[in-house]
Amino acid sequence: MSQPKTAGPVPEDRTAEEEQPRSPREIRLVMVGLVVTMLLAMLDNLIVGTAMPTIVGDLGGAEHRSWVVTAYTLTTAASTPIWGKLGDLYGRKGSFLTSIVIFLVGSALSGLSQNMTELIAFRAVQGLGAGGLMVGVMSIMGALVPPRDRGKYQGMFAAVMALATVGGPLVGGFITDHLSWHWTFYINLPLGVVALAVVVVTLKLPKVRSTARIDYLGAILLTTGITSLVLLTTWGGQEYAWGSKEILGLGALAVASLIAFCYVEQRVEEPMLPLALFRNLNFTLVSIIGFIVGFVMFGSTFFLPFYQQIVQGASATNSGLLLMPLMFGMLVVSLVVGQAVTKTGKYRIYPIIGTVVMTVGLILLSTMGVGTSSFTSACWMVVLGAGMGFLMQITMLVAQNSVELKDMGVASSTATLFRTIGGSFGVALFGALFNNRMKDTMTERLGAQASAGGAKDPSEMSPDELRQLPEAVQDAIHHAVSNGIHTVFLWGAGIAVIAIAAALFLRDVPLRGTGKEEKPAEASLEAAAV
Repeated sequence: MSQPKTAGPVPEDRTAEEEQPRSPREIRLVMVGLVVTMLLAMLDNLIVGTAMPTIVGDLGGAEHRSWVVTAYTLTTAASTPIWGKLGDLYGRKGSFLTSIVIFLVGSALSGLSQNMTELIAFRAVQGLGAGGLMVGVMSIMGALVPPRDRGKYQGMFAAVMALATVGGPLVGGFITDHLSWHWTFYINLPLGVVALAVVVVTLKLPKVRSTARIDYLGAILLTTGITSLVLLTTWGGQEYAWGSKEILGLGALAVASLIAFCYVEQRVEEPMLPLALFRNLNFTLVSIIGFIVGFVMFGSTFFLPFYQQIVQGASATNSGLLLMPLMFGMLVVSLVVGQAVTKTGKYRIYPIIGTVVMTVGLILLSTMGVGTSSFTSACWMVVLGAGMGFLMQITMLVAQNSVELKDMGVASSTATLFRTIGGSFGVALFGALFNNRMKDTMTERLGAQASAGGAKDPSEMSPDELRQLPEAVQDAIHHAVSNGIHTVFLWGAGIAVIAIAAALFLRDVPLRGTGKEEKPAEASLEAAAV
């Protein structure tokens, strides 16, 4: 089997310049732009999700409302690896700024939309830019700050994640109530301008002119495969039955595209995603862990606000605050772990602890029932958040430490992509498990009344509507949602065991401390090769 040639897209002087240690002041200034950009990337869907009922009421086209999210998710996932590779080939600063501009153009056009078709199309443009935001942040961070020192700044990103998760729905609700839904998109513009200005002025990276040919065929095949997977997980069990010809066809297309992609990548001069990276044991293992973290985080926590609103009677208006205990656990642990990694240079123990704590948190959450108090559920959420806090930044750090600086963008985009695809699969699988268990419980408790329209679908009800139903129906719905939650978290715990196994095989490859140390590939490929 032929091996990919080592093209010359990244001159040695660029690698040497990126390896040069940066002053703390320079890094802090750049971090302002990176943090604002990360806030942009994370806030958007959370704000828009809160405003969706108002948007649909204004523009119509309720039957297409899911495409407002799907179009954004599709283009984000499909463009993520491409942005990573473009940054490696042509310079991280240029590709990062381009992605911000595209995101802002998509945001402005989305706010100007006059009908649902326009909104869906412009959301796709917005998602195209969003695919480069998170990748750009992480790859630039990897180029500026050696892994050994990255813990000093890790807390800022954890804080942004917590702020976005809690504040996004609240901001979306405030804008919708007091301004108009158009401002859920326009709010991105001033934030984006600040990020652009800071990055342009403060970020100094070498300019790159690559002579390598772009792997167009690889990009097309990878995009086709990712798009098919996202559509499969989005439509499966919702738009189409899992055994339908549409879903089976998407599955076949995804498999065929990805097999062809692997074949092509081994034969091109500059592959879109160098498969040789997966010969590094640590890189492969953290990709698996990242997939499962996304699977569990997005899949299981998707149903927590629903449980708290329907069963515990929490207000939907404050839905963003319902996940605060989880975010608190994630933020505190992430800060502590970041500082510990910086101080010791060791990281292997943290993914092991994190996967175990995450599994324990999922098991505890699976015990929630109709009588579980808000305080108890909040405590279990803190445990789950703590487990994720051990993992969220460490997985990216290990992935970046396992590659040469010239592949930093690819490593960052691959880690992001695995987490994104994991989240899509998690929501789809857990959604099917949740709905099936809920329907079975409703049938057990209400008999023929459940299928004869005697009880409204709980997913379409507000807590106020629930309280107006007969007591027997309310009780059935409470038990149905509780049993669905139990099934989701129990399955999540079982899947999280795979992450524990993967973490146990990680190796403590020394983290780069400064540019004077050895190149990461020379250290990590020898110490962590399969």
